[in-house]
Amino acid sequence: MSTLLATPFLVPVLGAAAALLLRSYRRGQQAVAVAALALVVLASAELVRRTADGAVLTSQAGGWPAPIGITIAADPLTALLLLVSSVVLLVVLLYAIGQDTAGLSRATPAVFHPIYLVLTAGVCLSFLAGDLFNLFVGFEIMLTASYALITQAPTRARVRASMIYTVVSLTSSILFLTGIALVYGLTGTVNLADIAVRLGGAPDALRTVLALLFLVVFGIKAAIVPMHFWLPDSYPVALTRISAIFAALLTKVAVYAVIRTQTLLFARDDISPVIMWLAIATMIVGILGALVQDDVNRIMSFALVSHIGFMLFGLALGSAAGLAGVIVYLVHHIVVQASLFLVNGLIRQYVGHTSLRALRGLTAISPVLALFFFLPAMSLAGLPPMSGFVAKVALFEAGAQTGGWLAWTGVAAGVATSLLTLMAIFRVWVRAFWGVPLPDVVEAGERLQGRRSGGALLMAGATGTMVVLGLALAAVSGPLTALAFTAAEDLVSGQAYLQAVLGGAS
Repeated sequence: MSTLLATPFLVPVLGAAAALLLRSYRRGQQAVAVAALALVVLASAELVRRTADGAVLTSQAGGWPAPIGITIAADPLTALLLLVSSVVLLVVLLYAIGQDTAGLSRATPAVFHPIYLVLTAGVCLSFLAGDLFNLFVGFEIMLTASYALITQAPTRARVRASMIYTVVSLTSSILFLTGIALVYGLTGTVNLADIAVRLGGAPDALRTVLALLFLVVFGIKAAIVPMHFWLPDSYPVALTRISAIFAALLTKVAVYAVIRTQTLLFARDDISPVIMWLAIATMIVGILGALVQDDVNRIMSFALVSHIGFMLFGLALGSAAGLAGVIVYLVHHIVVQASLFLVNGLIRQYVGHTSLRALRGLTAISPVLALFFFLPAMSLAGLPPMSGFVAKVALFEAGAQTGGWLAWTGVAAGVATSLLTLMAIFRVWVRAFWGVPLPDVVEAGERLQGRRSGGALLMAGATGTMVVLGLALAAVSGPLTALAFTAAEDLVSGQAYLQAVLGGAS
């Protein structure tokens, strides 16, 4: 049990060390990184199998009982997000290998693979952490690796973006440490399950202040409006393989932390006005920002901010149905965002940029590329029968079941955001993919056709795989929704998690 739980974190760490030792052998580094992530995928799949019935698996480091020892835990939500995240990490790694093989990247192979595996370890530890301090450690491992990745192949724009990203992340980390100190001073523990028990007797005003503090901490990392300003300036300028992982995972890890803390530590059984208004603001402000951009990457970055609001909406409802919708939406959004950013990378590979002012007629030179964009884009907009439609219907149904003017306001904002997302996507389609190709687009396509290689085909294959995964989510929406409801019911009750971690002490 302990070995299985530790595998998603320890294997990438050991793989990073091995890849560093092989820094002079690029092929060896690539083999180690792929093997490590494949093992993480297998371990995560086994965790999903073991927790599918609502079970919570725990392990105590060194045999010390909770809450004294370090706890790692996996419930259905943790296992599902580990599986989806590790699959995306593996596919994007294959894209990166194809990029290196094709000679289309200036990133140094000697540093990329070890740092990428360290990032993987941070993501997995953040999901598995059973106490606030190790959740902080997981975030810092993940963010430290991201600092190094975002500055690869440095340019003036990337250095500027990395400075903004670093300052904002450090501010959030300082607030996080402050929150941990306050919680420890109040409860004498940092174990999540133990905090949940001890906070039950704290004054309501104090619980509200702590809940708001942690919402701000993770809201910065998740790019919740009005704390979102850093994301559209940071993600679009990074290398494609970096921005794809950032867009798919880093904000979702923060959303996971919001869900875990708000349901376990500050549980409530009614609608949260604060979170609901943040959700509505995030939806509307993000998508309005997307509509005025002229670069495909910036459009997708603002759309990413906007759709974080859908996840907050489900959390704000405070019901099992709302949380189930959030979980389905999380899975859908991780895959779709990775797909779209990889497609943007292929566009940059074709023509050297993603500016709508100088793009037209991509469909004529690459119908496959057009299809790769169209399918995940339609899912993002929520058109049936895509996974985005399934996720949004689940959220809107939960809002209708909750009732009340605030819940219906959130539903209305979600519908409006979906329509505006469709407008933004239609604008990209008309400007970039439709019409007669511009001369420089034709020339760029001809040059690429002349030097097509195995690496370029691997990049296209990885992107196609991600698109197919998005379609597969729609095909398995029934089992996925059932698993999401199991996870949501555990989150609402909290008893399975408390009992698994603390046993009789709960």
